[in-house]
Amino acid sequence: MSETAAHRRAKKRAAGPGGRTEVPLRGKQRLDALTRGGGRATEVERSGSSTRLRTAAHRLKKSGAPRRVLQVPQKDMGSAVKAMRKAGIGGTVKNMSGTRHRRVRPPRK
Repeated sequence: MSETAAHRRAKKRAAGPGGRTEVPLRGKQRLDALTRGGGRATEVERSGSSTRLRTAAHRLKKSGAPRRVLQVPQKDMGSAVKAMRKAGIGGTVKNMSGTRHRRVRPPRK
């Protein structure tokens, strides 16, 4: 299925100036956006499906970036927080416009 214009726009905004989109990961996967220095990895998941949210969280984990952001529609923020906890990573869940965000603490070791 082709990418929607809103998804493409969100990826470009997340990458920022000089950042990259569709960054290859191991295992034939791609990360939506990575900033220029590689400090922030962003995944945009607009579907709201718990399976897809979990997969996006795992891609963030694979990225190895110190800051991880999962960007979802406002109504799916709770599910996204659960998906990140289940994947065992910390980071930020924010809505598409960036007006709200929720911090997910990394699990204790």
